[in-house]
Amino acid sequence: MAKVDPKAKVPEGKTRFLTTRQMKPNEKGYVGYDLIWEPFQKEQKYQTPKKP
Repeated sequence: MAKVDPKAKVPEGKTRFLTTRQMKPNEKGYVGYDLIWEPFQKEQKYQTPKKP
């Protein structure tokens, strides 16, 4: 089995709605990932309908 270098830098991943970034290793050596979501849809201000 190949040994993985824990200090290896992974490039930032980008998709249509999601961006992943590698975080710094913590004191135990665990390397996490930061997930940044883009909104799927735009919200508009609610307007009450006209009365008949």
